[in-house]
Amino acid sequence: MKILCIGNFPPRKCGIATFTENLVNSIKVATSNKHIKIEIEVIAMNDHKLHYEYPSIVTNTIDDQSRKDYIKIANYINSSDGNLVLFQHEYGIFGGNSGLLVLELLKKIKLPVVTTLHTILKEPTFHQKEVLKKIASFSERLIVMNSLAIPILNNVYGIPISKINKIEHGTPDFSKLTTKSGIPKHWKTKKIILTFGLLGRNKGLETVIKALPEIVRKHNDVLFVILGKTHPNVIKYAGEEYRDYLKSLAIQLNVSEFVEFHDKYVSEEELMQKLKRTDIYVSPYLNKAQITSGTLVYALAAGTAVISTPYWHAEEILPNGLGKLIDFKDYHSLSKIVTELFNNPNTINKLKQNASVYGMEITWPNIGWKYYEVFGNIIQNSNCTKKDEVKFPKTNYHHLNNLTDYTGILQHASRNIASFKEGYCTDDNARAIILSILSFDRYKEKKYIKLLNRYISFMQLQQNEDGTFNNQLSFNKIVLNTQKPDDTFGRSIWALGLLIRFAPTNSLLQTGLDMFMRSKNQIKNLNYARGYANTIFGLYHLIQKFPDQEEHISLLIYLADKLIDCFKQHSTDNWHWFEPVLTYDNGILPASLYLAYEVTENDILLQTAEKSREFLEHKCFIHGHLSLIGNKSWWKINHAGSPFAQQPVDALAMIILYDAAFKATDNKIFIQSLKKCFQWFLGENDLNLPLYDDVTGGCNDGLEEFEVNQNQGAESTISYLLSALLARQYFKDSFQLG
Repeated sequence: MKILCIGNFPPRKCGIATFTENLVNSIKVATSNKHIKIEIEVIAMNDHKLHYEYPSIVTNTIDDQSRKDYIKIANYINSSDGNLVLFQHEYGIFGGNSGLLVLELLKKIKLPVVTTLHTILKEPTFHQKEVLKKIASFSERLIVMNSLAIPILNNVYGIPISKINKIEHGTPDFSKLTTKSGIPKHWKTKKIILTFGLLGRNKGLETVIKALPEIVRKHNDVLFVILGKTHPNVIKYAGEEYRDYLKSLAIQLNVSEFVEFHDKYVSEEELMQKLKRTDIYVSPYLNKAQITSGTLVYALAAGTAVISTPYWHAEEILPNGLGKLIDFKDYHSLSKIVTELFNNPNTINKLKQNASVYGMEITWPNIGWKYYEVFGNIIQNSNCTKKDEVKFPKTNYHHLNNLTDYTGILQHASRNIASFKEGYCTDDNARAIILSILSFDRYKEKKYIKLLNRYISFMQLQQNEDGTFNNQLSFNKIVLNTQKPDDTFGRSIWALGLLIRFAPTNSLLQTGLDMFMRSKNQIKNLNYARGYANTIFGLYHLIQKFPDQEEHISLLIYLADKLIDCFKQHSTDNWHWFEPVLTYDNGILPASLYLAYEVTENDILLQTAEKSREFLEHKCFIHGHLSLIGNKSWWKINHAGSPFAQQPVDALAMIILYDAAFKATDNKIFIQSLKKCFQWFLGENDLNLPLYDDVTGGCNDGLEEFEVNQNQGAESTISYLLSALLARQYFKDSFQLG
């Protein structure tokens, strides 16, 4: 059996590195003791542009900020003779928001993955939650070190309990420790209270210093030892501010002679020696959401009497006769318990004995064997499909309603809070009309008519006497500019055409006809490709309602010919497009020609639609999933653009394209392409994270290079809801991602 382990590794100095080294060695020792041959190699994470002198077991490294490195290592793993990947997860050791870059690696790995979770949050941020959910979907098994983690993973993250194993944090075998060379001489006459680990304010060590005045009144031979350097992230942002605070607090309380700082990293052997000499170990963390503490189990295995605040890991194991709990920041209780323990040697010795017995159960070889048993079971039974069943998301219009007021739909939101400052735009209200009409046609619920009335009222306000449309309107009902974009006009005609075709009442039908007739004379004044394409959609729906009105058919043909002229003007041997640049809403252009072909059966329209669709596909399906044209820099004839930021409206345009292509040709391959495009919203994208928020009913505004833009504006939310409405008919109740 060959295992490839991904995680931090010494000489990098952090808890994950130490854990990974101990775990790898424990698996090797446990299997060797049973004469089982196993090979392990480590792929180490490097913090950006830093390098370490690794031992030979480390065969490759990943720069945490390099997307290329993650892909390169995935390819390396897939071409190796390995049987399984052991993955150490902690949000902070991978690049991107909440470490999302690692998803690119896990998604591509073909071997089964076992993931050890070092941090599990009960109240995660959006990115933390979605990253962990994705890691679970890419893993055959998740290893946790605390039973309390299991219901959290199930209830908060929706991970099946059957996918989770509990294996405790391992510890050294303190019974084999013989030397005492690392013990300072002056400790021999002291009662040692000790804590160790990287320093930061979350450690709560001030609780111990505040307890010392009461303790030393009765036991003036006490020494509180703080062993460890300050956490690198704390040093980066705050220097030694916390350590200096602790020192000044000790001086202020007149206990500085009873506090000793050991500002250094120590070897495991030296740590074991100091822990073995310790009388009481204190773990006064300030945060309950500490699911695992390696320092806690090390202290127990060393046979110390432990006093801790009730964070999750301590709360699970200490009540079983292994230690004492105090409330967070409760230094009065701490001083009382410490004094009582030192006053009663039998009590403190009993705690130490219990701790030693527990420690023998979780020595590293025992933990290594438990991991090996998990590996064997997975390798024997796993087909490693890496696919979890996903139910089609339930339609949720809550956020759409939140963005809609008596005027219309507001353009922007700060996260899911509607923003009044930027006001309204006709583009979004036109899209909202399309959504409301199709929603009523699908569900027949009157609430959609109410929304429809709001959006049509806005369109009436924005329509000028000459039939053009203003786009931007402030919250105070002031037109913000006098430009009348082709896009805005085309989307408005699209909305009016759909309204006329599917109007739920005669009054709405007549309103749509009146507004369309006022605008009809402006159609031949359009000058740009998207104006032509959007208007074709409106005319197409009008023709479906009134198929015998030749004037509308001739207008559609006129616009389709304009698009063909654009294509001929800009198309070259390697650029089959309507413009010299690929920008936004691209799928609408070929989609409109499919609709025009459906009306006219003109083969030139179909040929151009097919050729431009194929060209767009070559740009947008480079990685096997939908990867949209980013708006940071557009694609040009001789210049590849940026893959970020990607916008939901462009994913909607691709779904509309494949829906139109299927209906025009009856080619079922377009259904599969449409499904891929919809799954972009659910996480099949370049960040492997969903944009749809099933809690708010909103859709995040886009994919940035290292995070999801969490603002949920009107364009994005309507784009998702329309996409879901169009895609739903092509999916079963559930499907698979990955």
